Amino acid sequence: MLQRIKSSVKNYNTVITGTVLFIIFLAGAFNASAQAVLFDFDNAPLHSPFPINQTVNNITVRFSATGQGYSIQDNSSPVVPQGFTGRYIYPSSIYLSDLLIKFDQTISDFSIWYSCQELGCDDAATMRVSAYMAGASVGTNTRTAANPGTWPVDILSCSFSSGFDSVVVHYDSHPPTCQDYGVIFLADNMRVTALNTTAITEPEMIIDGIKIQNPVSGNATISFSLLKATSINAGIYDLSGKLIRNLFKGNLSAGEHKLNWDVNDDAIESGLYYLNLSSNYFSKTCKLVVVK
Repeated sequence: MLQRIKSSVKNYNTVITGTVLFIIFLAGAFNASAQAVLFDFDNAPLHSPFPINQTVNNITVRFSATGQGYSIQDNSSPVVPQGFTGRYIYPSSIYLSDLLIKFDQTISDFSIWYSCQELGCDDAATMRVSAYMAGASVGTNTRTAANPGTWPVDILSCSFSSGFDSVVVHYDSHPPTCQDYGVIFLADNMRVTALNTTAITEPEMIIDGIKIQNPVSGNATISFSLLKATSINAGIYDLSGKLIRNLFKGNLSAGEHKLNWDVNDDAIESGLYYLNLSSNYFSKTCKLVVVK
């Protein structure tokens, strides 16, 4: 694997040698109005176990899970909740698993249809969605199906104006009196809205560059320039969206800034990782190749 990584880096360096310069221009990147984007999973790879990636309207989402996880199934599966059509998210076992959802940009609103395993019940389970920004908790919300019965369908949602880049969908508690239930759920029709940045009255460049040695081996210095003071979150993530190292969280003034990351401080292997820099104005991700 290490040889493949080095070969890939060598090929890349035939075009660009030395330090890799990521220049991020945000001019014109702000939408005049934010609209919800629907992920209906009908184009997701059938029967594929998680993790998977899905892209709709320039929003890329990584779906993964804890436990034995989930896969993509369709109407030929044993359970088809009312209103579920095409393909949807299906549990891979009868055991509790959290659904982990990671966005490639900052989101302000999230919702998803869900249906818990309940057979002829007079009350329903409670589901929970927890939102995070660069690994830090933003907020949480719960939902109990309004019309209990057999595989009842409802919508779990959350909205946070400060923005978030990942959520965890969790089976929070079983129905209070129902005896015939399972701690599993199906999901479909996820809707997300990118963070509304219309508060910025004129398009402008907030970051004029991110510089980092690539590949990374040993100590790496990440430098960038801010054109206005803002609160920044900076972190290193693996391919599953797990936070490896929180590099910085706090307010920074306008001007040049540097962050340090010693890859030897973290128990990680050689491979591909991501640097995420985000604020209320942007969320940008850069690929990093680690060679140890």
